[in-house]
Amino acid sequence: MDLLEDAPGNNAHEFTVSELSGAVKRSIEDQFGRVRVRGEVGRVSRPSSGHLYFDLKDDRSVLAAVTWKGQAGRLAQRPEEGMEVIATGRMTTFAGQSKYQLIVDQIEPAGVGALMAMLEKRRKMLAAEGLFDEGRKQPLPFLPRVIGVVTSPSGAVIRDILHRLRDRFPSHVVIWPVAVQGDACAGQVAAAINGFNALGPDDAIPRPDLIIVARGGGSLEDLWGFNEEIVVRAAAASRIPLISAVGHETDTTLIDFASDRRAPTPTAAAEIAVPVRGELAMRLSESAARMERALGQRIERPRQRLHDLGRAMGRPASLTEAHRQRLDLWGVRLEPALHGLVRRRRQELASRPIPVATLRQFTAAKRHGLERVVLQLETGHQRRSERRKDRLVAFQQRLDGSLSRVVALTRRAVVTQGERLEQLSAKLQGASTRMIQQRRDALTRLDRTRQTLGYRETLKRGYAVVRVHGQEGVLTSAQATRVTPRVEIEFSDGRVDARPEGGGAKTRSPKKPPEQKTLF
Repeated sequence: MDLLEDAPGNNAHEFTVSELSGAVKRSIEDQFGRVRVRGEVGRVSRPSSGHLYFDLKDDRSVLAAVTWKGQAGRLAQRPEEGMEVIATGRMTTFAGQSKYQLIVDQIEPAGVGALMAMLEKRRKMLAAEGLFDEGRKQPLPFLPRVIGVVTSPSGAVIRDILHRLRDRFPSHVVIWPVAVQGDACAGQVAAAINGFNALGPDDAIPRPDLIIVARGGGSLEDLWGFNEEIVVRAAAASRIPLISAVGHETDTTLIDFASDRRAPTPTAAAEIAVPVRGELAMRLSESAARMERALGQRIERPRQRLHDLGRAMGRPASLTEAHRQRLDLWGVRLEPALHGLVRRRRQELASRPIPVATLRQFTAAKRHGLERVVLQLETGHQRRSERRKDRLVAFQQRLDGSLSRVVALTRRAVVTQGERLEQLSAKLQGASTRMIQQRRDALTRLDRTRQTLGYRETLKRGYAVVRVHGQEGVLTSAQATRVTPRVEIEFSDGRVDARPEGGGAKTRSPKKPPEQKTLF
């Protein structure tokens, strides 16, 4: 501690952080009270506060600039990324981040920036080659089976696309991972587009029906890879329909002009790619209902019309009753009229004979008329016969068709019942096999139980059965054994003859040897 106290320089003034920041602020504001700065506008930010934040840059340096809310509304020229402007304002510092910035209150356009000039020149060149013509653009498939996505696999873009596709219409998605920023971006994106187009129908990776090139928003420099000529030419040459979804809605790149469809955002690209499955199902149901109603009306309207006409015509009998009565009346009058006509004709013929030539001419005319009537009758009869024959043939064809359908239905029913009978037979056979196996297992368990409970299993544990020799009777007491001249002892592995000793002795219970025990 003594060495630190005696060190030189300890008498220097100690600034606080705020004091030092204030001194720097005053120094910069005094030195650069009001300045005019020329540069290219970089990233522009417009937060909800209403203030305007942007960068002024050249090929070596970047200067932060800000325009407050009140001044932003009075600017004659709003700064846009890539513009070359002359900004007028005052220099100051921002102590919260230890940086200096320019408070801009006036902006004048100074010309197009270098990047924007290069971009515009390239756009005009490619447009002159016809790469942006509307006639080159392909229609998008209504419902793509496979969708190829060219994007970064680790960003939020692919998650948004997959989530939207899953919500609308789940599809098979093939992802081609690429760098979406930096020097490698253009080459990888062009290779991905060409790679998807090079896939064949028999390859392990399915060939996509639609390609989506997607990236999130960013500055002009971040999106510059999608303005490269190699990417634009690959997109224009793609035989697979392509949707570009690079940046946000306000961002525009050259791939947007060469693609078959531009989407404002990656999520919108997924919405353009596939329809909503629920809406398709609803439209299908509505179409089926409309078709059913139309068919019903097509049948019901003629039926109702026929019914109305039938009621207007009345009963068929009422239409013919008056004519039938008139026919009967004329029939009664006809016979006397015919007799009178014949009588008058005879009188006229008798008073004035008809010349033979006139009679022959009359007869020929009548014969000719009769032949014409006969010909008409024969033709009508033939036509009527042909119509009846046609109706008979049509009826026979319908009958044959009905018979064929009946035979087909009968055969189908026989096949179905045969298949069902085979299934039932297989089930019955399986059930029988299982039942027999269950019975066999139960019998085996019962036989094991019988063997376990039988006396022979007891003999194996060291017991024996004593019988009278030559008989099946069992000796169950020592007294009965002593009076028996000859006994037979049964062990687990056979029988042994024996003669008891000590006949007439006092009956007592001998100790049983531990090796041999008597069961009874």
